[in-house]
Amino acid sequence: MKKILLSVAFIMIATMSFGQDLPPNPEPGKCYVRCKTPDVYKNETINIAVSPEYKKIISYPAEYKTIQEKVLIKEAGQKILVVPAVWGTQEVTYFEKEDGTKIETQKATFVQGFETVEIKAATASWEMSEKLPNCESSNPDDCRYWCYKPKPAEFKTMPVEKLQQDASVSKISIPGVQKTYKRKVMVKPPTTSIVKTEPEYKTIEKTVLVRDARTEEVVVPAVYRSVNKQILVRKGGLTSWKAVDCELIDNTPLPINWDFSSATLNEGAKQIIDARLLPILKDGVAVYIESHTDMRGTKKDNQELSDRRAKAVTDYLISKGINASQLFAKGFGESRLLNKCSDDVKCSEAEHSVNRRTTFRVVNQN
Repeated sequence: MKKILLSVAFIMIATMSFGQDLPPNPEPGKCYVRCKTPDVYKNETINIAVSPEYKKIISYPAEYKTIQEKVLIKEAGQKILVVPAVWGTQEVTYFEKEDGTKIETQKATFVQGFETVEIKAATASWEMSEKLPNCESSNPDDCRYWCYKPKPAEFKTMPVEKLQQDASVSKISIPGVQKTYKRKVMVKPPTTSIVKTEPEYKTIEKTVLVRDARTEEVVVPAVYRSVNKQILVRKGGLTSWKAVDCELIDNTPLPINWDFSSATLNEGAKQIIDARLLPILKDGVAVYIESHTDMRGTKKDNQELSDRRAKAVTDYLISKGINASQLFAKGFGESRLLNKCSDDVKCSEAEHSVNRRTTFRVVNQN
């Protein structure tokens, strides 16, 4: 009997709200809600360069080695037994260290910037206007109209690093080091008997260039970050009526045992949602989720906690594939207590847990 009365009351309300647009061939004892197909989106991953490709220059200094060289310091000559030869000194110049180059490098420099990308395309949805103030009709559906209102696209601005000046290299010449040595030369030969003299040699050390200074270029690849973008695949709209159990149009408890001051769904809570709420939503209907707290804590904290709990349920349902357009959620904080446990009233933990609850009910999709 109670189911029949609820069904009749629900049909009367639907008649007032939707005029002649009622479900055909209704089943006695059933309640009906209006459903619409949700907007269907697909996720697309786009890559944004947050750091550009650039080159890195590695420099290597010049390489030298020290060698020994035998040099002539006195030529072969002649010795006069009576009148000795006259000798002079000649200075010979040589490179102790040959010319080379020194390389200096300047690192690449960067500047911080921002880049804005579209993460959700612009769309639109149907909305019914309020009744016009000068309407003379007593029918609440008269003097109202449907508007297809646009919804702007969503953008996201993210920091990126841009190349200001690339790495460069400059070469500086390093002059070699010159030294001299002296040798004796015959200025005037002897005028009498001549005797040959042996040449004299000296071993010297000098540094020679083996390999000049050089550079090597290494390319540092660009760094990319992936961003998810939602693309509208199919636009939803109003469709048909769905039959539901009449008990579901009233607030139905979800027996989630929330931990004190927590809005985290544990595995037990997820199993309850999977068993009781997920099958109803997969049938295409929409639900209104309410979350309440007990009176412990401030009103502001309890309101925020109930909002987070309601959002935790909707986020979990969306992660299970339910479209967001089927979900309506609100937290009521401690404003709707079910027992005497208000401020300044002593209550047991069991009595407080009665007020710490989450419920749902099936609603129309306008």
